[in-house]
Amino acid sequence: MQVAILAAAPALRSGLRALLSYDTRIQVAAEAATLAGLLDQDVNLDIVLLAEAPPLPALAQALEDSDDPPAVLLLSESSEAARQLAGLPARAWGWLSPDCSEQELAAAVLAVHEGLIAAPPAMLSALLAPASRNEAALEEELTERELDVLQLLAEGMANKQIALQLSISEHTVKFHSSSIYAKLGVTNRTEAVRRAARLGLLVL
Repeated sequence: MQVAILAAAPALRSGLRALLSYDTRIQVAAEAATLAGLLDQDVNLDIVLLAEAPPLPALAQALEDSDDPPAVLLLSESSEAARQLAGLPARAWGWLSPDCSEQELAAAVLAVHEGLIAAPPAMLSALLAPASRNEAALEEELTERELDVLQLLAEGMANKQIALQLSISEHTVKFHSSSIYAKLGVTNRTEAVRRAARLGLLVL
């Protein structure tokens, strides 16, 4: 599988490359200090390994523009950054502590490559937690089709993939997404997934 390393420090990229060499199935096909630098490299990638989160709107747009978006694995102590991964149009996502072992890193890479979520149980529990008493109920319920689209958004699918999955047009997917955002009172898919998870509208 082809992995790209995105990390600002050369020493960090070198260290991650050494850790990934633990498993011979993993090949580092690209590395860069910035997202723009990575996008400039014409390489087919299965997974992007983030040593620190780049600007999420830029990453989301890059994944959205890809016909076959890669999985994303974040190394960070920030649970907030990890939660936002769930809203990205990636094939799959994962989150590990920066001090993970080579075995843990390899296992997470293999998991997201298979389309699975790789993250600490505590963070998954937070995503699956039902709405709190302070979470306001929706004024207008989501339709069955909107729930279908929302579920696929949460799974990281791009609009084109959702359209194929549901046998509808990309325009219709965008229409449903806009309606979902309006009903949830949010402005993007990351916020939509986060609020829907708190409301118990998603199966993660």
